[in-house]
Amino acid sequence: MTDRPDRAQTLHDDGSASLGDRLDTVIGQLDGESVNLCDIIDRVGEQGLLLLAALLTVVFLIPVSIPGVSTVFGAAILLIGISRLSGRPLWLPRRLRARRLPAARVQAGLRRGMAWVRRVERVSRPHRLRALAEGRLVDLVNNLAFILAALLLMAPFGFIPFSNTLPGIALLFYAIGLIQRDGVAILVGHVASLATITYFAALIGGGGYALQSLWQRITG
Repeated sequence: MTDRPDRAQTLHDDGSASLGDRLDTVIGQLDGESVNLCDIIDRVGEQGLLLLAALLTVVFLIPVSIPGVSTVFGAAILLIGISRLSGRPLWLPRRLRARRLPAARVQAGLRRGMAWVRRVERVSRPHRLRALAEGRLVDLVNNLAFILAALLLMAPFGFIPFSNTLPGIALLFYAIGLIQRDGVAILVGHVASLATITYFAALIGGGGYALQSLWQRITG
C-alpha cells in the first residue's frame, strides 16, 4: 500500500462518499470475534495510508480502554509516517500485524471517535493555504511533523489527562489536511503538536520540581 491515492484524492471529489462515510463503511466491516491490523488494512484497501492513519487515530480521542489497542494502533501510525517519509510501502512487524483485538470493542471505540472525524471534515477544505501543503520541502516537513506527533502519542503518559488527546488531534488534522492538501488543517496539526510538547514539558518540569521538593523535605 502506498500513499499515492491520498495525494490526489479529496473528500468529495466527483461526488464520492465523504471521508467519514468511507471510514464508517470500513468500521462496519470489522465483524467477527476479533480483528487485527491486517483485517483493517484489507478493508481500507487502496484508499491510502492517510485514510488508515485517520481511522487508527480516532480511538485516542475518546476515553476508552481497549487492551492492546494503544500499542498496536500507535505503532502502526508511527510506521505509516515512516513509510510516507521514506516513500516505501508500509511495513509492519509480524507480531503487530497478527495481534488480535476484540472486534466489538474496537468497533465501538472507532464509532465513538468518528465524531471527531466529522468535526474536522466539516471545517476542512481542499487546497487552502497551499504553501503549507504542497512542495517537496513542505512534504518533508509535514511527514517529519506527523512522525513527531506519533512519537508524542506513544509517550508513556497514558495515565495523564489529554496526553493522548492532544497528539491524536494533531495526527487527525495532519491526516485530513494531507489528504485534502489543506494547509489550514495542517497548520492546526502543527499547533496541536506544539501544545502537546508544551504540555509534556510542563508535566516533566512540574514532576521534577515536586520530586526535588519532596527530597529536600526528606533530607532536610
